[in-house]
Amino acid sequence: MKRRDFVKAAGIGATAVAATVALSSCETKEEAPKESAAPAVITNKKYEWRMTTTWPPKLPLLQTGAERFAKNVEEMSGGRLVIKVYAGGELAPPLETFQSVSQGTVEAGSGAAYYWAGKMPAAQWFAAVPFGLNAQGINSWFYGGNGLKLWEETYAPFNVVPRPGGNTGVQMGGWFRKEIKTINDFKGLKMRMPGLGGKVIAKAGATPVLLAGGEIFTSLERGVLDATEWVGPMHDLRMGFYKAAKYYYAPGWHEPGTCLELMFNKTAYDGLPKDLQKILDVAAAESNVWMLGEFDAQNGGALQTLISEHKVNVKRFPARVLDKLRVLAEETLEEVASGNAQARKVHEDFKKFKDQVGIWGSISEQSYFDVIAKKYKI
Repeated sequence: MKRRDFVKAAGIGATAVAATVALSSCETKEEAPKESAAPAVITNKKYEWRMTTTWPPKLPLLQTGAERFAKNVEEMSGGRLVIKVYAGGELAPPLETFQSVSQGTVEAGSGAAYYWAGKMPAAQWFAAVPFGLNAQGINSWFYGGNGLKLWEETYAPFNVVPRPGGNTGVQMGGWFRKEIKTINDFKGLKMRMPGLGGKVIAKAGATPVLLAGGEIFTSLERGVLDATEWVGPMHDLRMGFYKAAKYYYAPGWHEPGTCLELMFNKTAYDGLPKDLQKILDVAAAESNVWMLGEFDAQNGGALQTLISEHKVNVKRFPARVLDKLRVLAEETLEEVASGNAQARKVHEDFKKFKDQVGIWGSISEQSYFDVIAKKYKI
């Protein structure tokens, strides 16, 4: 599906269903030639899909967001497309979600593209890039640039159709059992961090660990991990990380605007009537907007609770640490891109787009945030 068609689908929203129903209900054959009327016909055939996710059961916004998406699809389709959602581990192991969708074991999945870096290095750019685009920027790349087109191109060999399905916004930098004063404090550190960020801290001497969400707290509590990143205050409060680690760092340099994905088995997707395909696309776009709004609305209150009730020590990474991590990030991106043709193609497009929006953002958004930041500092 072309990017412009996707954007158009998001614009028409639920009216797509009403319009096609109206066309198919015409009783007079002379109202339209047979060849133009045929594509508008909506059959009463019902489709039952299954979706597996990478998320723990009932995890707010992530797992519940997938369930909300499925409910919206069912309502918008008038019950013609029903998606039963399974949390990670209920139907398939969390980190086998992509494989399950690719093979057609299930028709849909929810996760984050950087989990599939082992299958396709380019996938990581569609989730989060260290010191890369924030939520507004990555959405602009998807909908206003080449991002979605490149994402579809990357997943095509695996028979998977991707869609942006949510965004966390800027994440926190993580929970640490010891203070981070210099870049050398990363040496020997065992830290849960997926994607390109994990490769960056590896350059700093740390050992990145990839764990599904449900396994993190126990590993941190028992000292199997020395540090972990997860999402942000709302989810970190729920996970109870403050019970196992003393220091809570910002900013989330490794994930400045993490896009979460909804993905569909391409054979199953292509087998749907066009109106149901558009309903999936529109519902995914709505989920993308809804989730970011929820994160922004709820993280502030959760952060206050962590500070006031649980006495969490919120700290900012020292500037010299961030400067060194930025250099390591640039090296990492070039190395990963150089080892894979598709990754290089995606990286170059991402980098060009980042430069374009960065120039504008520096005199628009950044200028404004510089003003209000004087009132709110860690």
